[in-house]
Amino acid sequence: MIDRKAVPLVCAALALSAALAACGTGAGSQDGGPVELRFSWWGNDNRHATTEQILDLFEQQHPGITVQGEYTDWGGYWDRLATTTAAGDTPDVMTQEERYLREYGSRGSLANLDDLAGTVDTSALDPSVARAGELDGQLYGLPTGIVAAAILADPEVFAQAGVPMPDDATWSWDDYAQVANAITAGGPEGTYGAQDYGFTEVGFAVFARQRGEELYTADGRLGFSPETLADWWQRAADMRAAGGNPPAARSVEINADTTQSLMATGTGGMGVWWTSQLGATEERSGRQLELLRMPGETTGERSGTYFKPSMYYSISADTEHPEEAALLVDFLLNDVEAGKLMLSDRGLPANTEVRAALDAHFTDADRRAAQFLAEVGPTVQDGMNAPPIGAGEVAEIFARFNEQVLFGRLDPRQAAEGFIAEVGGVIG
Repeated sequence: MIDRKAVPLVCAALALSAALAACGTGAGSQDGGPVELRFSWWGNDNRHATTEQILDLFEQQHPGITVQGEYTDWGGYWDRLATTTAAGDTPDVMTQEERYLREYGSRGSLANLDDLAGTVDTSALDPSVARAGELDGQLYGLPTGIVAAAILADPEVFAQAGVPMPDDATWSWDDYAQVANAITAGGPEGTYGAQDYGFTEVGFAVFARQRGEELYTADGRLGFSPETLADWWQRAADMRAAGGNPPAARSVEINADTTQSLMATGTGGMGVWWTSQLGATEERSGRQLELLRMPGETTGERSGTYFKPSMYYSISADTEHPEEAALLVDFLLNDVEAGKLMLSDRGLPANTEVRAALDAHFTDADRRAAQFLAEVGPTVQDGMNAPPIGAGEVAEIFARFNEQVLFGRLDPRQAAEGFIAEVGGVIG
């Protein structure tokens, strides 16, 4: 095995047709010798170590192929990928995120994976996300795993406040606010019913879909009205005024350090989280938490919950070894032994057969998250439209306008109109 050390990420932007013309589509290098691939990803030290074990296993099964890992943290990954894409030398296989997939696909940096369908088996992928990486008829990414937005609830906080757990099969957003306000009123000092949900677009995307709107339209525009976003922020403001949410300064402090969130510190009853965050939050809090369905799923025009690909595997459009790169993606998606190493690190496996095979290997939190996804699955009507180019900036803009509302510098309607105007100038 090769000695895996982080090397500078490099990128390319040639079209797939040019790559195939240059190197052919068969396995092996042009001279029939060994092949070296480069695979890039972001994450913490645990992900790096686990991924290297997975690559070792791939090399054992494919002795003619070696894989050089290239990795960094989240922020550094995108900075380096953008810089090196311009330099013209992408990794053969790379990890992508939904907010950047269209940007890299539209500039010709990513292969159309449909052209490699004979090598990458997608038959066992969860059908709700199997084509989530398709943009304008080109399949640029295959999902590593799936997550869903959910309400994370702390039964111990509910009990301390004397508030019964809600019926998450029927509750509305009005019910959510009433429960949060009651927890704060009945709980110990310093405990709040709910954590402010306004810093990210995660919960809002579900809220908008419940009203028949979308975060983004299929053609890459904002798909919701200013009234809907204003109502979203107004509801949070009303909860804050009634005590259900923490004061503005406390909410900003929590947002800056998720390890100090209400759920992680045992000082909050509820919060909007991804299902993948259950285990880590329980570990920090020392308590068993519960996943609840998002409010409003049965009281709006339609259900808003969707399965989100946690990340994607993509192949460079100019790789000299498209078949070998496709073999690596196929292995990452479909090999059970690789899945036993990866578990839920990149989301619960998008391959439903692998997910089922890993049930005995999952942690208790991952097993409960998988059960939650199975339970809400029948209510998921469709997936989200792919974010437009520039969507990587939206989270920061959303958080900034939410902070303006928190401190009363803008009212919810002003913030909604300002957000829509600013994001409209960023996405394309």
